[in-house]
Amino acid sequence: MSEDNPPSTNGSSSKGWISQLINNFKGEPQNKEELSDMISDAQEREVIDPQTKEMIEGVMGVSEVKVRDIMIPRAQMITIDIQQSVDQFLPLVLDSAHSRFPVISEDKDHIEGILLAKDLLTYAFNDEKHFILKEVIREAIIVPESKRVDVLLREFRQQRYHMAIVVDEYGGVSGLVTIEDILELIVGEIEDEFDDDIDENENIRPLNKSTYSVKALTSVEDFNTFFETSFNEEESDTIGGVVLRAFGHMPETGEKIDVDNIQFEVTNSDKRRLLQLKVYLPDLES
Repeated sequence: MSEDNPPSTNGSSSKGWISQLINNFKGEPQNKEELSDMISDAQEREVIDPQTKEMIEGVMGVSEVKVRDIMIPRAQMITIDIQQSVDQFLPLVLDSAHSRFPVISEDKDHIEGILLAKDLLTYAFNDEKHFILKEVIREAIIVPESKRVDVLLREFRQQRYHMAIVVDEYGGVSGLVTIEDILELIVGEIEDEFDDDIDENENIRPLNKSTYSVKALTSVEDFNTFFETSFNEEESDTIGGVVLRAFGHMPETGEKIDVDNIQFEVTNSDKRRLLQLKVYLPDLES
């Protein structure tokens, strides 16, 4: 090697955060609890930042989550009937701002395929090209509720698809899951370009018509006003306190509980407090 270009010492003089994380922990972790303690210790020592800590813990937790835990329930699926014309379903596509739609016949148990919104562009500027929905839709991927999320993520990546239809043990459709749903377990809520007009400091943020992202520190009064609920404002100051009382223990990310017919999911927490919740309102339609 030329002396004019001595080997770089950057790699040896500045260790990566993974090496620092290991070196700052005495002994190798023997279980997930010890590993979690090691990660928390590394964050306290500023070897990693809080966001990195949350992502590492998210990755660790993915292997314990089943598809049923993160799927969009059947009642919340936005679908298109295969008999509908473009004029009939286009307003739904534009209003929802989704990129993929299950196409059904008869009911939601009969999935014919998946329509990609981008596939409509071919017909948008070509009046001579006749649109037939059944010729445009793509094959629907079917997965069981019991499938592990980490396995599904690997399949999403290998087979390059982004949505799967979830079925129960009897073969009935129970919901759908997207690659974004899985990634949110790791990196937290993902905002897209349609969220630009939302105040970053807003405590309650709609995700769809019946699902909301809510900061755990939202006051019970504000929560009751927004959702027209009647949680006791004297027992807890924040909605996080209400949920914590209902659990009776410090829940982990991904845990869910029903309180007064509303489902709460913990989407971000640490060992001391809840940070972010996902709120599922009661199903209004089947």
